[in-house]
Amino acid sequence: MFPTIGDLFEYLFNARFSFPIQTFGFFVALSFLLAYIVFTSEFKRYEANCKIHAFKRIVIIGTPASVLDLAINFLLGFAFGFKGLGAIFNYKTFGADPRGYILSAHGSLILGLLVGIGFELWVYFDRKSHQLAKPKVVEETRHPYQLMGLIVFSVGFFGFIGSKLFDVVEHISQFRYDPIGVMFSANGFAYYGGLIFGALTYLYIGYRNGMKQVHLADIGSPGMMLAYGIGRIGCHLAGDGDWGIINEHAKPQWLGWLPNWMWSFKYPHNAINAGIPIPGCDGNYCNQLVKGVYPTSFYEVVLCVGMFGLMWAYRKKIKVPGLMFCIYLILNGGERFLIEHIRINFNYSFLGITFTQAELIGGLMLLGGIIGLIIIAYKRFKPAHQSA
Repeated sequence: MFPTIGDLFEYLFNARFSFPIQTFGFFVALSFLLAYIVFTSEFKRYEANCKIHAFKRIVIIGTPASVLDLAINFLLGFAFGFKGLGAIFNYKTFGADPRGYILSAHGSLILGLLVGIGFELWVYFDRKSHQLAKPKVVEETRHPYQLMGLIVFSVGFFGFIGSKLFDVVEHISQFRYDPIGVMFSANGFAYYGGLIFGALTYLYIGYRNGMKQVHLADIGSPGMMLAYGIGRIGCHLAGDGDWGIINEHAKPQWLGWLPNWMWSFKYPHNAINAGIPIPGCDGNYCNQLVKGVYPTSFYEVVLCVGMFGLMWAYRKKIKVPGLMFCIYLILNGGERFLIEHIRINFNYSFLGITFTQAELIGGLMLLGGIIGLIIIAYKRFKPAHQSA
């Protein structure tokens, strides 16, 4: 596997390129970028179809930088200097464990302070150069797609918190003995926690700006499906532990054309060093699983990217509000519910029924989508029934 982008580059081009950015993190960032493009396109299309509208915003121009402006820019600059530039001067530590470094207290305090003050001075003098003797109150028109910067930042921030909290719930027994270690571990993020927190944040921002929730849900459905599929590419390439149960079945003859790793895989050089040492390997990632497992993350890549393709191809033909979101719930929820049956995960037990957290949420999504379709069908055919 390829824990870092440097490992992937070496495999593809047979040349060593020291680039310690983790493969999983890279594809998560890529999923945000592609989702940004898809969301923006759908916002513009829905506005052109008059389902959502531009809105007015009152702004005051010509004011000096406020204390809040200075504080926010200082914190942003400090974070960049402390972690970003600090990684350059602590490259050995950063290169050995990038994610651990980013989530740790390590960094350059001096660079953080200098860059933070620099950001603070920049916004101060920039506002001062545009300051008016008497500030003006003006009304400006904003289009929904122009909210995407705020949406991406907010969804990323609250999605991160949600994914960590859901992982804590999933590993509550470990949390009881080591709460600090579990909360600030570089590993352990639950997708559905990030999805739920991120979706609520997205819906709140849209609601605050006068958009109907049903249209927001439809707009976001294709982008969420694509982002999930792209993120799973990172899971598979890195070997981050998101794999299936042991596959001891022989590959059927009718699947003889399928590469062996698509049927059963030991995830050599995985990012979490799970399994046993690989003979003759010397380095940071030299383990592989004892027995081959189902490569469930790869299966989800194929399914989710394929389902996104279908949703994108038929999006203009789906005109009933809420229908696209119901389709997303059924496809994504059903896919995850089924894949959990061959995926390794922590199991819960209730009234004699055993299930995983993702299986429960996936099942609820599937059920919610089916109920949504029933409600849509009832509303559409109710008038005809009454008139008869």
